[in-house]
Amino acid sequence: MRTGTNVHDSGEPPATGPLRGLQVLELGTLIAGPYAARLLAEYGAEVIKVESPDGGDPLRGWRLVHQGTSLWWYAQARNKRSITLDLRNPKGQELARRLAARADVLVENFRPGTLERWGLGWDDLHRLNRRLIMVRMSGYGQTGPLREKPGFAAIAESIGGMRYITGYPDRPPVRVGVSLGDSIAGLFGVVGALTAIYNRDVVGTGEGQVVDVALHEGVFGLMESMLSEYDFAGVVRERTGAALPGITPSNTYPTNEGKYVIIGANSDSIFKHLMEAIGRPDIAADSRFADNAGRSRGADFLDEVIAGWTSQHSLEECIRLLDEAGVPAGPIYSIADIVRDPQYAARGMIEEVEAPGIGRLKIPGIVPKFSATPPSTRWIGPPLGAHNDEVYRGLLGLSDAEFQALRSEGVI
Repeated sequence: MRTGTNVHDSGEPPATGPLRGLQVLELGTLIAGPYAARLLAEYGAEVIKVESPDGGDPLRGWRLVHQGTSLWWYAQARNKRSITLDLRNPKGQELARRLAARADVLVENFRPGTLERWGLGWDDLHRLNRRLIMVRMSGYGQTGPLREKPGFAAIAESIGGMRYITGYPDRPPVRVGVSLGDSIAGLFGVVGALTAIYNRDVVGTGEGQVVDVALHEGVFGLMESMLSEYDFAGVVRERTGAALPGITPSNTYPTNEGKYVIIGANSDSIFKHLMEAIGRPDIAADSRFADNAGRSRGADFLDEVIAGWTSQHSLEECIRLLDEAGVPAGPIYSIADIVRDPQYAARGMIEEVEAPGIGRLKIPGIVPKFSATPPSTRWIGPPLGAHNDEVYRGLLGLSDAEFQALRSEGVI
C-alpha cells in the first residue's frame, strides 16, 4: 500500500501506528496543511516536511516562543522530518520532484496556481508518480471565481456560516479561540487522503488523485440543517449565546460560586431525570414538555427553572447530583483544569517530552486511540533542516559534493 522507500535508519524509534510505511511529503506552512500532515505523522506515516532555508515554517515563531522556537511547534511537527529546500529555485524544484516521485501522499496549502508556476502542479507530478495522492488545501479551493484569493481560518469561519451564529444576539459575532477553520480543513484533508488511498490500493485502481479541500467548505460542512431550514422555510439561524436553539434543554447555567455548569438534557427520558433531580417532577409530567418540540417552545421557562436550581448549588454539587441522576453535565475547563483532570491522565492525553532548553514539556496526546497499532510520539518538532543529511544523502543518494554545493548555493 505504498510506493516510497523508507528513509535510512537514523536510530529514532520505529513507527508503530497504523500508517507505518506510508510516505508523505509536506509542502505546507502554518496550520491547515501541516495539521493534516501532523495527524498522518502521529498515526505512523513517514512525513518529510519541506521548509524554506530562510527561517522555515512561520509557525516556528508563533505564540509563545522560547529560545527561538514556538512551543506550539513541538506538537505540530512531532514525528516529522524537517528538510530545507528553496522551492523557488529550479534546483530546489527538481529535488522536490524527486521526493514526490517516491511519495504516497503530498500535502500542500499554497495559493492555487503557485505550485503550477514552479512545475510542481498536479499534472507535472502525476506524470512522475501515477500513484501520488495530492491533498491540496486553500481558502476557496482549486476552482471557482475566488480560487486565487488568499484565505485564512478566520475568513473561512466567516463565509462558511460559523461566525454568524457564534456569540450573543445583541453583540457582534465572535470567533472561537483557536484557528478552527484550519483544523477542520486538516481533518477533511486526512479523511480525503485515506479515502483516496483506499480507492488506489484496496479498490485497486492503482491511481492517485487530487483531494481538493477548501477551508470555508469544511466549515460549511459542519453547519447541520441550516441550509435546508433556509431553503424550506426561509429560516436564518441567528446567534443565541450559550443556548442551542431547537434542542432543549441544552445550555450553560450559573452556580452559587460564580462558575457555570453545562447541562444537556434534550432527550425525553433524560429530561425527566433532570426535572426529578431538581425537584420538579410536575414539569416532567407536564405533557407540554413531553417532546423536544414542546420543550423548545418553552425553552425560556425551562432555562429559568434550571438556572434557579443550579444557582443554589456549587459546581461540584450540581455535577454530583446530575451524575447520580444520569443527566449529562460538566464544567467549563480552562487549560489549568484540563491538566489536573484524572480522565485526561488516564487516557494518556497529557504527554511529557524533553524539549531543548526547557526540559520536561507537556504536549497533547494523540487522538484517537488504537487497540492494535497504538501511535506514539517518536520525537517532537525538530530543528530546521535537522534531517537534511538523512533525506538528501540517505534517501535521494546525493554525493557529498552535490550536497555541499546545494547548501552553499542556498538551495537547501
